[in-house]
Amino acid sequence: MVQKASRGEVEFVQTVKAYGASVAVAGIDLKIPASTYCCLLGPSGCGKTTSLRMLAGHEAATSGDILLDNANITLMPPAKRGTAMMFQSYALFPHLTVAENVAFALKMKRVPKVERLIKAQEMLKIVDLEAYAERRPSQLSGGQQQRVALARALITRPSVLLLDEPLSALDPFLRLRVRGELKRLQKSLGITFVHVTHSQDEALALSDLVVLMNAGRIEQKGTAEDLFTRPRTAFVARFIGAHNVIDLGDRAVAVRTDRTMLGRDGSADATSREVTIKTVEYAGTGFSIQLVDDRGGELTALMSEQVFRATPLTEGERVLASWAPAEAHVLEGGAR
Repeated sequence: MVQKASRGEVEFVQTVKAYGASVAVAGIDLKIPASTYCCLLGPSGCGKTTSLRMLAGHEAATSGDILLDNANITLMPPAKRGTAMMFQSYALFPHLTVAENVAFALKMKRVPKVERLIKAQEMLKIVDLEAYAERRPSQLSGGQQQRVALARALITRPSVLLLDEPLSALDPFLRLRVRGELKRLQKSLGITFVHVTHSQDEALALSDLVVLMNAGRIEQKGTAEDLFTRPRTAFVARFIGAHNVIDLGDRAVAVRTDRTMLGRDGSADATSREVTIKTVEYAGTGFSIQLVDDRGGELTALMSEQVFRATPLTEGERVLASWAPAEAHVLEGGAR
């Protein structure tokens, strides 16, 4: 029986990281409750990895504080923080066995060899790699190496596990399987996971809390459902990728692509827009229709195969894009 953790509340308080005149993280405030799976999401250069490295102690905060279970860890060395980090490259030692790799952190703590190898076997059982204890990393698949790195990070029983793009090196099919294993482990161990990713699908599938960052600031935080159904700004709506941002002059609204309807009849009004069909692509279960409106804005509509076959649309055709008023979510800060 795995004993669940009861600690792991993380808080950033006006945390800043600057490199000279360049600000990577611009005074973020963020509280991550204990036992939460949190994904820091955003494009390259948004500050998500820098935030993770400050939490780990691998980067020093320029100002502000970082708290773990209400203790200020801002100036603590990494080994004293109660966190463990799993790096993107896995960084396994090729000359050590799987069990020795997992036990390495305990060796650094001068835990006796027999005791640390027993604990390594316990961790390998959790990640379902008991049978591979005596193999070398080169004899494992990419997914198995990932689980070895995960077991090595967990063996010190950290309050918080930090994951830097842990699935990026895996092929798409393996990525889906390992993603499920990460979520299962987090739930069974009760440890707080803070996971950096640029993949919207990954963040939405894994997270209890999604933190979307942009230009060193937190653009929006909340559940996956919050960000998907109620984007706060145009950046969130576009980055999550499931919304059209429509400029109505006095305001901008986000409308889900699967709620954007296309037709040949009617006239444009406050809940419609004349558009030209740019491309029509089959998307596996239906059709993705790329559109351009008269103001130069680009929209997307998703249509089921049945609807499209009944009313086929062609590239270059002029149609009306419309949406129900209840489907339009008003955005802060306009369309930019």
